[in-house]
Amino acid sequence: MSVPSVDPAAESVVSGSGDPEEGASELDQAVARVEHELGRLFARIRVGWREAAATVHPDLQPLGYQVLTSIASGKATSAGAIIDRLQTDKSGVSRQVRQLEELGLVESLPDPEDRRARVLVATELAQERIAIARAQYEGRIGERLRDWSPADLDHFVELLGSLSR
Repeated sequence: MSVPSVDPAAESVVSGSGDPEEGASELDQAVARVEHELGRLFARIRVGWREAAATVHPDLQPLGYQVLTSIASGKATSAGAIIDRLQTDKSGVSRQVRQLEELGLVESLPDPEDRRARVLVATELAQERIAIARAQYEGRIGERLRDWSPADLDHFVELLGSLSR
């Protein structure tokens, strides 16, 4: 389902004001409220990454946690793939991968398809700690979302999908 766009002039006629500027102002205010709430949500997500990183290892940074989960999921198993997935710089990823190796959370193995290349693999220890961190996070968000109806959750998923295009 796509969210229909609202013409501010038409909205003002429906609301009875007849002033297109007032309708645009209402729409601008609504957009500002959405941007504000998204900012709060993103801040909460960053806190969640920090907490999850600390759960995995007290010295792990949030970016390191994101790198680790990208590797563990199999969605990014090389430095280049991690850089593309996380939209971050090479030096930051390199530092994080080095730290993950030092902490025993990641191994660099020869790529079975190209012996000249290396593949990053999460260790069993990393998988266990990620599972703990995810369970804690999913428990917190699950508590909030369980108050919503399945229809509201489906609508929310549709809206998020529409926004992320």
